[in-house]
Amino acid sequence: MDNKRLFSVIFVVFIDLLGFSLILPLLPYYADTFGSNEFLTGLLVASYAAMQLIGAPILGRLSDRYGRRPILLVSIFGTFVGFLLLGFANSLWVLFASRILDGFTGGNLSVAQAYIADVTDEKNRSKGLGLVGAAFGLGFIIGPVTGGFLSQWGYALPAFVAAALAFLNLVLVAVWLPESLTPEKRASMPQKQPPVTLDALLQALRRPFTGSLLVTRFFFGLAFAIFQTIFALYALKKFQLNARDTGLVLTYVGVLSVFVQGFLIGRLTQRFREDVLISVSVVVMAVSLLGWALVPSVFWLLVILTPTAIAGGILNTVLASTLTKAVQADEVGGILGLAASIESLTRVIAPTLGGALLGGLGTWAPGLFS
Repeated sequence: MDNKRLFSVIFVVFIDLLGFSLILPLLPYYADTFGSNEFLTGLLVASYAAMQLIGAPILGRLSDRYGRRPILLVSIFGTFVGFLLLGFANSLWVLFASRILDGFTGGNLSVAQAYIADVTDEKNRSKGLGLVGAAFGLGFIIGPVTGGFLSQWGYALPAFVAAALAFLNLVLVAVWLPESLTPEKRASMPQKQPPVTLDALLQALRRPFTGSLLVTRFFFGLAFAIFQTIFALYALKKFQLNARDTGLVLTYVGVLSVFVQGFLIGRLTQRFREDVLISVSVVVMAVSLLGWALVPSVFWLLVILTPTAIAGGILNTVLASTLTKAVQADEVGGILGLAASIESLTRVIAPTLGGALLGGLGTWAPGLFS
């Protein structure tokens, strides 16, 4: 395992997600200053995930063909321009333009994961991808708090700080991050690489092994996305938790997930096969989400969220690791991009579906469905 390259790309992912999560919770308030209604605000939030659904597999497959580093540079530059547009926005359509651009170019986590696959062997891959997941989670824990603090001087300031972080990331990749697809690695790849087409990417769904992993990715992603997107409203309706207390509960889940991906996953994959970890984690996730549906108090909610966070952290990491081992070296970026696209699809579906279940049936329904 190349530790220098590994920690370089982990730091790049952390800076990237810190910038993204700075502005994410503030978007509804920012949109409101331009007279947006609930429907348009929902479209604004969903537009990012919808564009990632398109962009992530394209970026991943292009990184297989042209290298990880140039695609990371292009995607981070797009994020930088998107945040600048957000900061200078003077109308709602400019907000939409900024999120659409950032969504299409910002689906670079799959490229970072492909970079990790390039610089780790199969034995250490889950550990490397777990550290990337931990950096991702840490950025989400720190970012919203920082963005909320900065917003007291206006909603444009967090956007400009996020743009500055994206520019810093651009410099770091340009100066510090070497290409992971070395000439030696390229020489070992097939001379004719898969085309950059939707049909070539969707062929993966028809393969027995990668197809089953991607189906698992979809159903796990949908269940977990419903939990994430509907939890604040659920906590308010069932336990009358205010925004601060809900934030603390979600921070607890986030810290657990960071611990699992940054510390625990490497030890687990040394002791257990990845297919066993996936199977056990799916069962644990199902039981814990059922517990979420039936939980009677905040104390038991915290208890039941512990296995939810642990199983989620394991599945996020091990599914990606197993996918990289199930395809040829020249398909790693594409398959990880397709997995990221599937996850984005779940984030488009989950808010509406979770809201309908919660509002139409009751606080038990999202957990039972999940």
